[in-house]
Amino acid sequence: MKSFLQTTEWLKFQESIGHKTWQFNDGPPSPEGYGRASKIRANIIQHKVAFGKNYLYIPHGPEIFFDTLSGGLKNEIDNFLNYLKKLAKENKSIFVKFEPLTDVVTELVFRKGIKKSKKHIQPQKTVIINLSLFEEDLLSRMHHKTRYNIKVAERSQVKIEDSNDLNAFWELLKKTSKRDQFYSHNKEYYKKLLALNNGELKVDLVLAYCNGKPVAGAIILCYGDTGYYLHGASDYSHRQLMAPYALHWENIKYLKQKGFKYYDLWGIDAQRWPGVTRFKLGWLGSPKQGEGGGRLVEYPGSFDIPVSKFWYFVYNLKNKIF
Repeated sequence: MKSFLQTTEWLKFQESIGHKTWQFNDGPPSPEGYGRASKIRANIIQHKVAFGKNYLYIPHGPEIFFDTLSGGLKNEIDNFLNYLKKLAKENKSIFVKFEPLTDVVTELVFRKGIKKSKKHIQPQKTVIINLSLFEEDLLSRMHHKTRYNIKVAERSQVKIEDSNDLNAFWELLKKTSKRDQFYSHNKEYYKKLLALNNGELKVDLVLAYCNGKPVAGAIILCYGDTGYYLHGASDYSHRQLMAPYALHWENIKYLKQKGFKYYDLWGIDAQRWPGVTRFKLGWLGSPKQGEGGGRLVEYPGSFDIPVSKFWYFVYNLKNKIF
């Protein structure tokens, strides 16, 4: 199970927006001569925080390849953790944070005395839609209000198009982030993200229009067999059009047509984003109808390796207060 957050392309993107990065890739050269046959691999990104400090972050990692482990599991894990601690000290980092995709990685590393963290960078839960089902099955299995709102958007003649109009999306995003009180990146971030179309990753901007006016938008990243809904925005003054429903239904149909197996709606949290969470859960289907067209996935969580105990205490205290 590999995340796009652990690709070389994503690491280069992080560098382009100003982050210092490293890639741990432990293993001998592969027999074919292409790079290294990795045992443990991890993208590591430096994040700056208050007081001129920083921490190191491993998103959706590390990746551990059990079939290539030859020197003993304990030694490999110890070598990796020692590397992280040494790297953190050299860069005067307060701690190292990692958010693995699988429980087995957590079990291996958590026994080393690493602390479970309440602060997540990536969403801990997500909704993943199974695109192998027929369109009729997906419609019949989703929540009845979601199905109804798709029809409302069709009657409202909402049109969905690929777009290069970042300005339109940015204006929608500013309204949405203010309304829903969530953090958004700066405009340059989205510009560079949309330029990320080399190698394994492909990113598209999709806008929903009504009478020629953009009323909703989404940034979709495709990697492997999955399309990811990374960022979205909508105009609340046109909420009666139900444009986000048309937007995602068209995304689903497009991804199905292109042969993708899954559509990851990328993050739910009932406490932090209640409206967004209700919207995404609507694509799962009603329990009364049996298995829906998707599944709810929960990741192991967030874990920290404290390096500076004093500054780690200050960092956590600041997060509790603010």
